Amino acid sequence: MNPQISVAKTAGFCFGVKRAVEMAYALAAEKVPACTYGELIHNPQVVEELREKGLPPVDSLDSCTGKTVLLRSHGVPAHVYQELENRGCKVIDATCPFVERIHKIVSQAQADETIIIAGDENHPEVKGIISFCSGPYIVCNSRQDLENLVSYMEKNRTSRYILLAQTTFSVAEWQKYLEILEKVCTNLKIFDTICNATEKRQSEAQELAISNDLMLVVGGRHSSNTIKLAGVCEKYCKTFLLESPQELYGLPVSGYNKIGVTAGASTPARIIKEVHKTMSEIVKDQEELSFEEMLNQTFKTIDNREKVTAVVTGIAPNEISVDIGTKHAGYVPLNELTDDPNAKPEDLVKIGDELELMVVRVNDVEGTVMLSKKRLDAIAGFEKVMGAGDTGEILEGTVVEVIKGGLLALTNGVRVFIPASQATLSRSDSLDDLLKKKVEFKILEVNRQRKRAVGSIRAVLREQRKELEDQFWNDAEIGKKYTGTVKSLTSYGAFVNLGGVDGMIHISELSWSRIKHPSEVVNVGDTVEVYIRDIDHENKKISLGFKKAEENPWTIMSQKYQVGDVCKVKVVSLTPFGAFAQIIPGVDGLIHISQISTERINKPADALQIGQEVDAKITELDIDRKRVSLSIKALLNDQATEEQAAPAAEEGAGSDGE
Repeated sequence: MNPQISVAKTAGFCFGVKRAVEMAYALAAEKVPACTYGELIHNPQVVEELREKGLPPVDSLDSCTGKTVLLRSHGVPAHVYQELENRGCKVIDATCPFVERIHKIVSQAQADETIIIAGDENHPEVKGIISFCSGPYIVCNSRQDLENLVSYMEKNRTSRYILLAQTTFSVAEWQKYLEILEKVCTNLKIFDTICNATEKRQSEAQELAISNDLMLVVGGRHSSNTIKLAGVCEKYCKTFLLESPQELYGLPVSGYNKIGVTAGASTPARIIKEVHKTMSEIVKDQEELSFEEMLNQTFKTIDNREKVTAVVTGIAPNEISVDIGTKHAGYVPLNELTDDPNAKPEDLVKIGDELELMVVRVNDVEGTVMLSKKRLDAIAGFEKVMGAGDTGEILEGTVVEVIKGGLLALTNGVRVFIPASQATLSRSDSLDDLLKKKVEFKILEVNRQRKRAVGSIRAVLREQRKELEDQFWNDAEIGKKYTGTVKSLTSYGAFVNLGGVDGMIHISELSWSRIKHPSEVVNVGDTVEVYIRDIDHENKKISLGFKKAEENPWTIMSQKYQVGDVCKVKVVSLTPFGAFAQIIPGVDGLIHISQISTERINKPADALQIGQEVDAKITELDIDRKRVSLSIKALLNDQATEEQAAPAAEEGAGSDGE
């Protein structure tokens, strides 16, 4: 069987490195006195090529005097910019945009905030980050560093912190930092500054390492992300880190059936192709087995739990026959091929298919061997779950049981325990609602000996909410409308979830009428249409509007009534100087004590009572000042005048008739 060589899809230059290298070659083509301050990227071949093209790396600022200087992708300390300017240098900045973002974050930190940098303090990127810190900072790169940091935080609980990471930091280690530090400190701002390319490379490297027998990691030996890729791979299979294709000839790379190739973010695509080509030639040049060796191979012994590659030779209703390259007749019972009791073998495999199987039972007397695909898949699933604890990969599974203290979720044939505290965003949410549901989670802890894993749905939900929150703050503007869900009620307003961010509708904004509690208008769980009234970007607070302008009672009042109109009003309160009466919901008018009756009264209660409906005349209407004056007396006087005028009119009509 010819060995298979697989190359990672994400291998090669990341965005920041590609940008820096393109800038370097463009500068070299100008043929002007130039250099790079430090090695542009951590790849010896690229650095040497640039040197040959007239763009050497220099470590001394004095060597830069009068030249065009290209700043490396890792960034440089802040003082370098000014010192290069003082030396008359033209500066071309190739700092990776992701690194520049970190510089901006730390430079804008408050004086009382301590910066925590997850990374290697000797790495050029971290040295640059430190130089932009105007206040206290702590670099953390080991388990001991983390323990010291936790101890420091416990002694300084009231302090404020900002946590971020070197762009090439281990994703798995970053997740551990988050889980530990969030429990210790409540005044912690978190910025996930690990480059997306780093996350993808580490995840893909793990998948390749699980499915291959040998991994080749190509890149500079001083490259942080390349070293971390090798660290991910070597947990699952034999791994070699090499800088050039020529190194393959000195490595024991023969005898492997499946070989994976990945590369750091600073490795050019052509070098990756050369490694692939060289490895293919080595495989081709391997001497074929002699006749004697092949004969011996057919009589080789196999052991239980051994992993073998088999070819399907026959398909029956209850099993399939396979050739494993020995004297044994191999077979896989249907229940060892799949968990599905309704599945048919012919729907799962066809003759000639290659399968990875595990030896279950060997019968040398009968010359048979029973094998299992299902058990090998379970082991691979277990390795995937264990590996996810290192890489921070998000897994998908189904909640199969709600137990005391949490949930059990099944993924890749492995049961993962999810504590109640890690199952939902809010402790008040019901765990039963998740039963039989598909969920996404991260692995927090693994125990290989006991084959147990602990996961967190909350960690994924928190990341998703952060993404929604970032998107919201990018798009939010005053006046913009949203559809949200009422999350909670207080005596002073309603909190509405807008998708990652909560905003508040003040009680005065819930209704045009006076209300005593928000529950008179909305309830928890209601879907509401709101708009942004005000934004406090610094404190991350949103003030929402709910009342619609067209429902403004004063607008309705101006359209429906005018001075002189008579309306039926309802007395809502009594004061020593008069009575307030509701004209329409949201608009009350004042009936002054002098306007309640045509007769003198000592107090409004002598003539009116709360809840009583009476007719009154509008004597003043000021929409701008939101004031309405009413008069019962004026209405009574009008009625008396009309009554007095009626007999005179009748008498006049009689005289005309005589």
